[in-house]
Amino acid sequence: MKVKSSLLGMALAILPVFGFAGNNIKMVVGTYTDAGSQGLYSFSFDQSTGEVSALSSLSVDNPSYFTFSKNGRFIYAVSEQNSSKAVLNCIGFDPVTGSFSFMNSQLTHGADPCYVDTDGRIALTANYSSGTISVFPILKNGTLDKSQLQISSRKGGPNRSRQGIPHAHCAVFAPDGNIFATDFSGDRLLSFYYNKDEQKLEDHGIAAHVKAGSGPRHLVFSPNGKYAYLMNELSGKVIVYKYTEGKLKEIQSVLADNAQAKGGADIHVSPDGMFVYASTRLEGDGITIFRTDYNGKLTRVGMQPTGRHPRNFAITPNGKFLLVACRDDNKIQVFSRDKNTGMLQNTNQDISLSRPACVKFYRIK
Repeated sequence: MKVKSSLLGMALAILPVFGFAGNNIKMVVGTYTDAGSQGLYSFSFDQSTGEVSALSSLSVDNPSYFTFSKNGRFIYAVSEQNSSKAVLNCIGFDPVTGSFSFMNSQLTHGADPCYVDTDGRIALTANYSSGTISVFPILKNGTLDKSQLQISSRKGGPNRSRQGIPHAHCAVFAPDGNIFATDFSGDRLLSFYYNKDEQKLEDHGIAAHVKAGSGPRHLVFSPNGKYAYLMNELSGKVIVYKYTEGKLKEIQSVLADNAQAKGGADIHVSPDGMFVYASTRLEGDGITIFRTDYNGKLTRVGMQPTGRHPRNFAITPNGKFLLVACRDDNKIQVFSRDKNTGMLQNTNQDISLSRPACVKFYRIK
């Protein structure tokens, strides 16, 4: 199904769909569907100019976060629902045309799945409102088997209004295959490993404690796998870890949210590993920019204001653009990125879309 131009609210450049020899890549956007959005949208994005053209859409309930399979043929997208409708969806994706096809879905048995990651063997969801992690074996045809396991986080943080019940916000694979989950209410990082033979997660215990009331949210690794960066929602701080053989050692904590709005959100590392970007919301919405040094530590070098509620953002594979999903302004902002300074500049090439929540790129390798 083609995306109607009225949904985009702008005249989008017409780009060749099959021209992958140059800078033409695919972009997929997940949205909240409570205000008329269909769900998933695909676009063709020219990462040399920042121009975009609409390709396809698919009706999916609240696909607020998703991830690609390694070959780009499947998308695993949550349906963030606080009910029995909370599922993980497997969606076929044509990385050449950008078209979607629904494959199957499986119940998470956990409320409000808000994050998903995969290593090709299994998919993991972090279920925010139930504080659990669901594990889905991936079948040979790429579809999802039933959820087998759930790992529970705990309550106990001092922020009673935000940490009064268990919450889990992220479950991510490290480059070496280890699994880490953010225990938002317990102020901890949990460590696991998937035993393929026994088809179960091995509990490796607490990978790290964070200061009480921090609310750990998203964890990302540097391109070389030597460092990890944790965005804390409530404290607004980024914690830097040295990563060695499955172990995290804290080496720095630096503030990203100057407004102290308790709205720290997403975090990503530039493709060259030289800069870290963190989004903050609720007040002073924007992207905080950090330069990395040879030890992985961060120096704050700038802050780029954005539209309202920058829940998620993505950097193009060539590092030239950074796109921000501004959920409450119903648009995706396109910023050009200076690779030497890390600074961002608004290109004013906004993509109008109802309640965007997740942006990801896929390039045929």
